[in-house]
Amino acid sequence: MIAKGTYKIALAVTNDIATDGRLLRHAAALKEAGHEVILIGRELPWSRPLQLPYKTIRVKLRHRKGWRFYAEYNQRLTKELRQLNADIVWANDTDTLIGCWLAAKLTLHPVKLVMDAHELFPEVPEIQHKPLVRWVWRTIERLLLPTCDARLTVCDSIADHYRQTLGADMTVVRNLSSVKWDMEHGKQPQANKQFHTLLYQGAVNVGRGVDWAIDALEWLPDCRLVVAGSGDLLEQMKTYASRKSWSDRVEFLGHVSLEDLHKLTPQADVGLVMLEDMGLSYHYALPNRIGDFVAAGVPMVVSDLPEMARVVRKYGVGEVMQAPGEKALAESIKRVLARKWSDNDFAAARSDMDWNKEKEKIAECVNSIMCK
Repeated sequence: MIAKGTYKIALAVTNDIATDGRLLRHAAALKEAGHEVILIGRELPWSRPLQLPYKTIRVKLRHRKGWRFYAEYNQRLTKELRQLNADIVWANDTDTLIGCWLAAKLTLHPVKLVMDAHELFPEVPEIQHKPLVRWVWRTIERLLLPTCDARLTVCDSIADHYRQTLGADMTVVRNLSSVKWDMEHGKQPQANKQFHTLLYQGAVNVGRGVDWAIDALEWLPDCRLVVAGSGDLLEQMKTYASRKSWSDRVEFLGHVSLEDLHKLTPQADVGLVMLEDMGLSYHYALPNRIGDFVAAGVPMVVSDLPEMARVVRKYGVGEVMQAPGEKALAESIKRVLARKWSDNDFAAARSDMDWNKEKEKIAECVNSIMCK
C-alpha cells in the first residue's frame, strides 16, 4: 500500500496492452482515483511502443497459442505479479485468472483478487467443438471465480449467467467510450464522395461476419468496406475478398492503433457489428465498438443478439439485422443509408452510455474490497 486510501493495482491481460480498450479505460479510471497502476500484457511482433502514464510490463513468449501458450503466460504472470507486491491483482478474463490467483495466494502480504470477465470465455466459438478445452476453462472458473474478492463483467446477460451457474454476483461495468472522438473529417460533407464507407473494427476471427460484409457489397454498389483489425482469419478474408469482382471496394487495414481508430471511426457512414450466434459468449456479447459508434455518432447495423440489439432498439441508433447473412446485412445497410442522421439522434444514447458515470463503479469496487 502506498498511502492511506490509495493502492498498488496490477492489471493483467493475455493480449497487447495497446489495443485493449477496456483495460486502458479501467487503468485510467484507477489512476484518476489516485491509485498506482501497473499493466501486464504480451509483446507481439506488431506491438507498438507505449506512451502511457503508468508502468507497463510486456512479456515475450515462446508460444503463441494453445495450452503451451496459456501455461507459459500464466507461469510468467505469477512471477511478475509476485515481484510487484501489489495490493490488488486484476485478472482480465479467465485466461489470466490462474496466474493472478496464484500470485495473490503466494505473495507474503495480503493481496485482493479482482476478476473482470470481458466475455464468457469457455463459450467462445473457437472451442465450441473442443469439449476437453471447454471443461478445463469451466473448471477453472468454477473453482476460482467464486473465491475472487470482486467480480466484474460487461453486461447484464453475462452477469446473470454467472449468478445462475456459479452463484457468483457480478458488477456490470459496460463497454463505453472514454475518448473525445476526432469529428473534424468524419462529419463534414465530402463533395466528391464516391462511396459510402462501411466500417468493421475489431478482430477478424471466426463468426465475426466479415465474410457477410464482403458479400453484401454485391447488393451495395455505392459502398466500400473498410476492415480495421487483425486476427486468425485475416489472410483468409483477404483471399476471399480478392476473388470477388468488387474486390477494389474492400480495404484491409490490419492492426490499427487506438489513436488511428479514433480518427477513422467518425468518418464511417455505417458501423458494422455482426456476430454469428455461435455459443453463449457471442450470444451475450456487448462489444467495445457499440459504445464507440454511439460516441462517434455513427449509425450501426448489428446482429439480432440480446445485448447489442437492445442498445440499438432502445435508442434508435441503427438497424438490427432481421436474419443472419449477407442479404439481410445489405438490406439493413440500405435502411441506414436511406435515413438522414444528425448528432441529435445519438443524444439519448450518449447521455445514458456515459463513461464518466460508469467508471465510478471501478473506484467503488476498489474501496469496497479494501475495506473488508
